[in-house]
Amino acid sequence: MAQSVTRDSRAESSGEAELVLRPPSHPVDRRSVGWWLTQALVTVLPPVLILLLLALLIEPARTWLLLPAAIIGAPGLVYIVAMPPWRYRVHRWETTEDAVFTRAGWVRQQWRVAPMARIQTVDTIRGPLQQLFGLSTVVVTTASAAGPLRIDGLDHERARDLVEELADKAQVETGDAA
Repeated sequence: MAQSVTRDSRAESSGEAELVLRPPSHPVDRRSVGWWLTQALVTVLPPVLILLLLALLIEPARTWLLLPAAIIGAPGLVYIVAMPPWRYRVHRWETTEDAVFTRAGWVRQQWRVAPMARIQTVDTIRGPLQQLFGLSTVVVTTASAAGPLRIDGLDHERARDLVEELADKAQVETGDAA
């Protein structure tokens, strides 16, 4: 197994260890693809279906209703087909003794690392669709101006265990928070 955290040798020689951003290794749960697909469908289909229904019912305005349906529907179809599998390939997470690593996004990707000593709270979020798919989001809050780290699409049981693990590690680690 490779070393889990890369450290800056200049920082070590001065007595301070600095964590270096690197790719996390764990993928999210495969059911996340279905969750993201459902979110995409719920976002794209209602306006398109309403416009199509109105075009069917209001013949004089049919052209003016079909045009926005196509303008929304064409990129919406690309979004529905491409986004879920791409996000699954991108989203990764990992925890070590020293830090939490995340990579998320699909168009704009974000890589983040949070040292254990900086963790303030660890929470779990489960929206209605996540509950339907048996998934959870773990939110790791730090004092960072960039906001909390989010690990979307974890199995609910795995998320619960991860929250307990991170809370225990953060409680033990004092680092510069003391």
